[in-house]
Formats: sequence, structure tokens, C-alpha cells
Amino acid sequence: MRIARYGEPGQERPFAADRDGVWRDLSPLVDDVTGATLQTVLGADLAALPEVHPQGRVGPPLAGIGKVICVGLNYRDHAAETGAAIPDEPILFMKAPDTVVGATDPVLIPLGSTKTDWEVELAVVIGREARYLSSPADSAAHIAGYAISHDVSERAFQLERGGQWDKGKNCETFNPFGPMLVSADEVADPQALRLRLSVNGVVMQDGTTADMVFGVDHLVWYISQFMVLRPGDVINTGTPAGVALGRADAPYLRPGDVVEIEIDGLGAQRQEVAQA
Repeated sequence: MRIARYGEPGQERPFAADRDGVWRDLSPLVDDVTGATLQTVLGADLAALPEVHPQGRVGPPLAGIGKVICVGLNYRDHAAETGAAIPDEPILFMKAPDTVVGATDPVLIPLGSTKTDWEVELAVVIGREARYLSSPADSAAHIAGYAISHDVSERAFQLERGGQWDKGKNCETFNPFGPMLVSADEVADPQALRLRLSVNGVVMQDGTTADMVFGVDHLVWYISQFMVLRPGDVINTGTPAGVALGRADAPYLRPGDVVEIEIDGLGAQRQEVAQA
């Protein structure tokens, strides 16, 4: 199943499509797609719902996100390009849910920013509560599906201003999400997905989730040892090489730039960069 929400911010309507590609209106079934309604939506008989042809702005495919947990330095080539050692355990940090915007919404350069950077990431959406899972083998039962996240980062705020990474990760619009949530049963192997990101038509990132240091199942298990993962929580699983921080041949983002992102089977994003 593929789930999407269309409409202006705060007024999105939920839709879903099976493998036949026919979009159906979820409004007769649920008011919106949230952590609380995910299982109802995933178990729905879509053929019984009205056929629709959604148009307009694509919002985030999930409303009411509880928390966004991010994993740093989780690709071997990304760690290498930044001169960092491969971590012994996953590096975790948080993004506020209000950083989440739609897949085609503008990305805003913060006031005073000199180093706003891009990061394509596979996002994992939690569908069932995960607390102290016994092993990574238990993780799959708690995953509702997958989506694209753009983990935008301001590197000067993140690395040069002291304290933790939060200052460079939680600026307004710093987590475009979507355009759709693809149910876990439609992703044969989350460790075999190609991720691509371009800026102004120039490819900057072209990697594969096979290069993750810690795979999806390991991450869900590991994070559940430190916090309760609840339906509607999102995990951003890290980014491959090619970010501006690790390149000498690419400037950081500036107003007027266009970022385009794609992950196999999960759709595509396109953002125009503007000044906050």
C-alpha cells in the first residue's frame, strides 16, 4: 500500500493506493493518517473506498508524528568523507516533529546560515509500539513502512557553535518527508535501495542502503533499548557520501537552488531553496 496526503498545510486529506495504482479516498475510514490510525489504514479494503485523482500540494504522508529519531554517520562512505571513525554503536540525535514539511515544500535557509547542507535518507515509520525488543529479528513486526526524508543540516550551527547537534538540525523546514509512505510489505529489502540527490541538476549523492553501518532492523531494536518507539514515530537512518560538508567541489545551499531526491520505490522529492 502507498499512503499520501494532499492539501494545504493543516488541511491535508488522506489517500491510499494498492499495487494497482488506483488512489482511494481514506476519509470515509479515518479522519487522517496518524500513528493511532496506521493499522486501520494498512488493514483496509481499499476497493471498497471511493476512487479519486489527488491533485495539488503533497503534504507529509503522516500527521501527528510523535518524534523523529536520527542516526548519524551510519554510512561507511559518509563517515570516510567527513574524516570520522565508524561508530561502535549508532549515534542518535533528535529532530522536532515541527521540522517536517511536504516533499515539494520550500527549504528555508536560516538567518545567519553559511553552511546549509543536504542529506537524502531512508525513513522508517513505526507501526506498533516497540519497547526493549529482544533482538533485531523482532524489529520487522514493528515497522509500518518506509518513506524519503531530507535531513537538512546547518553545519556551522551543528558543529561550530558548541553543545549538541540540535542547533543545526531543527531549523524550520529542515525535514521534507514523503511524498508517500510505502508499506513494509512492498519493500522487499530495505538494505538494497538506491538513494540519489542532485542540486541544480548535478548529482551529489548516489548511494545504497547496503552501505549502512547498522541496518534498519538493528536500528529499531537498538533504539528500543533507550526509548519507547510508538506508532507514528519516524527514524531517519543516515545518509550516504556526497554531502557538501565532505566535498570540496560543491558550495552549500543558497536561495534559488533546486534539490531533487529519489529512493527506489519510494517516489521523489523536489524542493526550491529560499531565504527564511
